[in-house]
Amino acid sequence: MNLTEQQMSDYQRDGYVIVPSLFNGDEMKALNEYSRHQMGLLGEDGYATIDSEGKKSKICLWDHPEDNLFGHFSRSERLVNNAQALLDGDEIYHWHSKVMMKEPKVGGAWEWHQDYGYWYNGNCLFPDLISCMVAIDKATVENGCLQVLKGSHKLGRIDHLSVGTQTGADPERVAEAEKVLEKVHVELNPGDTLFFHSNLLHCSSPNTSDYPRWCLISCYNKKSNSPYGPPGKHGHCKYSPLTTVSDDAIMAKAKEELASL
Repeated sequence: MNLTEQQMSDYQRDGYVIVPSLFNGDEMKALNEYSRHQMGLLGEDGYATIDSEGKKSKICLWDHPEDNLFGHFSRSERLVNNAQALLDGDEIYHWHSKVMMKEPKVGGAWEWHQDYGYWYNGNCLFPDLISCMVAIDKATVENGCLQVLKGSHKLGRIDHLSVGTQTGADPERVAEAEKVLEKVHVELNPGDTLFFHSNLLHCSSPNTSDYPRWCLISCYNKKSNSPYGPPGKHGHCKYSPLTTVSDDAIMAKAKEELASL
């Protein structure tokens, strides 16, 4: 499941690469069932963020991968090893993970932003971080799939400010970038995985369909880029060794977790 030289090259040029079926059907069926159960414990309004039209998207975020199914995905060799390869092969560690939940008809939009725009105040000197989005549901234009500006990671970090009720990249600068960079709708099937640079501009539209769009995003940082000084205002953690799990450990953990639900 290692990335090819072409995929590595595409990532450096475009700021992202899509790996189809990085996780198989059985693994995704298990993650879907587990996610729905665990997120249901949060309640209807758990961790909601509201867009400019009043629509709501839910998010659940954690810093450390626990000994559960989410943690096994985040620590899986095929995810960690590929993320590390895209970060020049340097040792990486878990920055944070999150489940994004955009429900049918009511799931809201996310403004254009860069992840490093959010994380800059976490005291990392360099944008040597990567996000890995695993599609739990099918992601389409209609249900608000991610949109990216191809090659926008080369713009460097853009100032982020309040845009409506969210924090987003400077709208004037984004508008200029949209004139010269291709916008791509990242449509994914369950198990497809998007690896993207922390400076890649991305957004998503509301979910206007009858189908949900959930995904698991695991983010990693280089050991050499561990935050300096005390925790920044976002409180992300300093370097801690990341122990990977083998590919077959995912289904073993899934059977254990689902049996206890």
